[in-house]
Amino acid sequence: MKRRAMLAGTVSGAGALQLLVEAAAQPPAREPPSIALPAVAQEAGASLRSALLRRRSVRDYASQPLPLAAVARLLWAAQGITAGEGRRTAPSAGALYPLELHLVAARVNGLAPGAYRYAAPSHSLHRVTGESVLPVLAQAAFSQQAVASAAAVVVFAAVEERTARKYGARSGRYVSFEAGAASQNLALDAAAQGLGTVVVGAFDDDAVARALRLPPGERPLALMPVGMPR
Repeated sequence: MKRRAMLAGTVSGAGALQLLVEAAAQPPAREPPSIALPAVAQEAGASLRSALLRRRSVRDYASQPLPLAAVARLLWAAQGITAGEGRRTAPSAGALYPLELHLVAARVNGLAPGAYRYAAPSHSLHRVTGESVLPVLAQAAFSQQAVASAAAVVVFAAVEERTARKYGARSGRYVSFEAGAASQNLALDAAAQGLGTVVVGAFDDDAVARALRLPPGERPLALMPVGMPR
């Protein structure tokens, strides 16, 4: 009986090894293709003064969806490339660019609901998950109406180590400066488009990181829900 059990264990172990070998032989799963965003038109729009006058914190949004072009403008305003060497719309200490932008889409025309990472150099989105993330994000933000009713939420995150390698203990301050500049850019562009947004800082950091599947070393800084004002 003992010999049979040993033999069965050997066969089982050999089968498991075979499965591992077969799995290793499989080609690696390909990342989903990036989603190109509409180019941001460079024609003159609302004046900066007009956008400043119109900017207000909006926390309640209509159910109407956002055009993808409007979302593309917001992302570009916050972190878009404006010149050679990757220079962006917001200033960055040492041009180290620690910020990472994520889009949680709920009602965006031409974009499936889910979580996406914004790639500034290619002005494109990379899907992180196709699951419905907004309810989870709203819960992580303590059920705030601004997040729950948004058509989309732009999440500002940062990899502080990029800045700390050069600036050490002062890196946290510099990353905060950068996040403030980028979020104001987004808020002003939202005002120029007739959209509403607000900066949300009250949320469970770990819950947001899990919802967006942030890698180690990247932490969320702020949420900016966006929608048509109700």
